[in-house]
Amino acid sequence: MQLHKTDRARAELKPGVRTLGQRERTLLLMADGSKSAQDFRPLFDGDGEAIALRLLREGFLEAHPGKTSAPAAAAPATAPAPKPTPAQLQNFPSPETTQAIQVSADQFEGKRSLATTRMFLFDICERMFARRDPAMAERFREALRNAKDRETMLTASREMLEEIEKIAGHERADSISERIAMLLPQHVDIVT
Repeated sequence: MQLHKTDRARAELKPGVRTLGQRERTLLLMADGSKSAQDFRPLFDGDGEAIALRLLREGFLEAHPGKTSAPAAAAPATAPAPKPTPAQLQNFPSPETTQAIQVSADQFEGKRSLATTRMFLFDICERMFARRDPAMAERFREALRNAKDRETMLTASREMLEEIEKIAGHERADSISERIAMLLPQHVDIVT
């Protein structure tokens, strides 16, 4: 049985809604109807299948018939998954520490521009700082509003990346830095 998002999952994935942990949200993003619960088994240090089955039981995912291998088809769809321990629930690694989030759909092929870079950084600012530290978020927003060239945009992004590394780790900061490099223009000709 292939796993699909329910309306409850789509509501959970909307900006500003966070009732699940990072691992559960990552798994919801990956549930596109092409994978079964067993396909998630290797993720999250072997807890992926248990998380998928829990999301299925809680109504975030639903199973539909699809292409499955013979062993997967023979397994009962309602088999109870081992319940994660409280320690496992508290110590979920961030999705950035797994290869699960590296999807080809994340490739950027648009035009490089300061405006695109600014919008990306505003989005990161809202997601990572608005609730955690509103004053810092406002400081970053102001720096982004005032960034009128490549150099000032780089300065603003470096300050954000330093804080992101403190709260989310170097892997997350590195992935954001790579994205900024894809978005930021190589050079900007100033027209007078």
